[in-house]
Amino acid sequence: HGGGLLSEGGEKIITKEDVKEFVQAGADIILLPAPGTVPGITMEYIRELVIYAHSLGALTITSIGTSQEGADTATIRRIALMCKMTGTDIHHLGDTGYPGVAIPENIMAYSIAIRGVRHTYHRMASSINR
Repeated sequence: HGGGLLSEGGEKIITKEDVKEFVQAGADIILLPAPGTVPGITMEYIRELVIYAHSLGALTITSIGTSQEGADTATIRRIALMCKMTGTDIHHLGDTGYPGVAIPENIMAYSIAIRGVRHTYHRMASSINR
């Protein structure tokens, strides 16, 4: 998570150079920490990396994988909206909470924050067999 490590904290955990090297190595999608989940990682910084990755032809995924996915729903909503504001293509919510499963209330809060109730319920009710 970078906390307490000067060499890996904040914007040093991933840089534009890292993004470039990943894309040159063949990555189609670049994993980025969700704003507010790693010390020093802001929405503005991740937005900058998203724009850069897109300019190189790559997609991005922002991820909550620091156990914050087990936080209260207000925190999850805030992180979700910051991720959406970065322009990321894919959202990832980790699996803390109940062993190996993200807290259902947080999955719902995240989904509603980024796409609203109507689209969230529609996705929940849709059959995979259609």
